[in-house]
Amino acid sequence: MNRRSFLATTAIAALATAAGLPALAADPLKVGFIYVGPVGDMGWSYQHDQGRRAIEAEYGDKVVTTFMESVPEGPDAERALTQLALEGNTLIFATSFGYMDAVMNVAAKFPNVKFEHATGYKSAENVATYDAKFFQGRAIQGTIGGRMTKSNKIGYIGSFPIPEVVQGINAAYIHAKKVNPDVEMKVVWAYTWFDPAKEADAAAALIAEGVDVIMQHTDSTAPQAKAQEAGNVITFGQASDMSAFAPMPRVSSTIDNWAPYYVKRVGAMLDGSWKSEATWGGIDTGMVEIGEISSAVPEEVKAEALALKDKIASGEYHPFTGPLHKQDGSAWLADGVQAEDGELAGMNFFVEGITSELPK
Repeated sequence: MNRRSFLATTAIAALATAAGLPALAADPLKVGFIYVGPVGDMGWSYQHDQGRRAIEAEYGDKVVTTFMESVPEGPDAERALTQLALEGNTLIFATSFGYMDAVMNVAAKFPNVKFEHATGYKSAENVATYDAKFFQGRAIQGTIGGRMTKSNKIGYIGSFPIPEVVQGINAAYIHAKKVNPDVEMKVVWAYTWFDPAKEADAAAALIAEGVDVIMQHTDSTAPQAKAQEAGNVITFGQASDMSAFAPMPRVSSTIDNWAPYYVKRVGAMLDGSWKSEATWGGIDTGMVEIGEISSAVPEEVKAEALALKDKIASGEYHPFTGPLHKQDGSAWLADGVQAEDGELAGMNFFVEGITSELPK
């Protein structure tokens, strides 16, 4: 809107008010999203899109949302973010770790646009970050998996060797080992967030090694389908509930609930209180949820898992509490000492007992 049209609109609004007529409605807030996968992945991108829909349900015609799906990390992300900014979106959510540099580059060119980056750590005056403590859910998965494995071999499909993923692998192993000292963990790296063929291959490789519990930090349901074919392998939903595979092989899930955060941040834009900040929520804030534990899980194991969930939520227990050592045997956390958030945010090592190699 140029200055002349702005003055005309202001004058019309003033006349309407003087005449007792309803004031003209303000232009809706335009909110954009970019997703690394398709909204139908039934995992990560699906959950973010549920959050976008929650914005529309909450604010109605006060907002207009748009999204771009299956945007690769790298130059394509920078082009997508630029396009959203040029289209008039003044709040843009970038929902994958690998979008970080693209967000920072585009934010510098559009200082009046607010950007929110999921799982990243770089910020600016117009760039906020948000993340969830997924490792809390992995600790619960580890407890269930450690109790239910018959082969004592648990598999984990990693996406990329970044701190967020390493936290989950470590938390799952630590808690499987707590309840079953004979547990081994095998890690396969898919080097993708969403690629059903690669994810299915990774699951098949783990099953061929005798694994009967599979966890994943990739976004499709392909590992669930591969485990279903095997018939004796349990899995856990990633990011969303993936309940179509319950009660077997999917016996529970870690659900990323972004809706309350998105509603809150859009509200801050609407009332003018938005500011750059870092958010890292967990089970206590509702950002991490535990999907229904299916009937395939024995009642005593279910009770143990839910008790752990409650202790994490209340702050009584932290999934990374010493004594813990690093993979090379060096000391990490002394007895009773809890890992600090900053330390976990940069986690670049496996804990003692995991024999798989962590790529550099």
